[in-house]
Amino acid sequence: MAMSILTEMVRSTERRLSRVITAHSVADTRNRALDTPPPPDMIAALEGGDVAVIAEIKRRSPSQGAINPDLDVGRTATAYRHAGARAISVLTEPEYFGGDIDDLREAARAVDLPLLRKDFIISPYQVYEARAAGAAAVLLVVGAVYPAMLKSMLELTHQLRMCALVEVHSHAELDLALGTGARLIGINNRNLNTMEVSLETFGDLAPRVPSDRLLVSESGIRSRDDVEYVATMGADAVLVGTSVVGSAEPGGAVAELVGVSRRGRTRGREEEVTPQRIDATSGGWGLP
Repeated sequence: MAMSILTEMVRSTERRLSRVITAHSVADTRNRALDTPPPPDMIAALEGGDVAVIAEIKRRSPSQGAINPDLDVGRTATAYRHAGARAISVLTEPEYFGGDIDDLREAARAVDLPLLRKDFIISPYQVYEARAAGAAAVLLVVGAVYPAMLKSMLELTHQLRMCALVEVHSHAELDLALGTGARLIGINNRNLNTMEVSLETFGDLAPRVPSDRLLVSESGIRSRDDVEYVATMGADAVLVGTSVVGSAEPGGAVAELVGVSRRGRTRGREEEVTPQRIDATSGGWGLP
């Protein structure tokens, strides 16, 4: 049976990590992380009366191919900031998205906004690396890690004065995410196994997210109407990638999305489901 796209990307990350950890010790990277000044507060940046826009920096994607191969990270990050983005997501995955950890460093030098390291985070090493490069948060994809590793890496982000955007695509994954106590929940409207996108995914899952969590709608946001739609479903923020970074004027594309009022969420089906408790004895990927 052929591997899913998500599994292929995770396996690629494992191979990359094996090479990186051979060249750079975990202890040294941890020390660099601890010596780095505290990043801006991601949670505080996303709170407010309007739907916050997290604008993304990436060169390509598995679904679209090349998007902006000649991307100037610093200039794009600055344009996003001036356009009203509250935070910036930086792809650091090289094989499928054309990113690099240096892109995160360059964005951190260019702007004072909180930065999200977007990658397949399967090892604490990557969290230390992100913190040392200036990230305020990392993406944790529930479908890419075992439950105990998800919980331990979320706790590590807190120890490093960061946070994690915990990403889900299904009811079962949402149960796991809520069980970690994560404050920042992302609903990915893209199925990472098929690459298909539907905003109905957000409409299906959002009512189950308690109002004391910050909820981000990811993927498939192409217009202000899309932001308005997910706002009616309870989005506190949107993470927007291809539609802005692939635009001739990325800053202008972001400006068109900001200023949509939040509608809030009513507690719905989440009251019918007890979040799944994370068993601390569960396994992980086994990487340091």
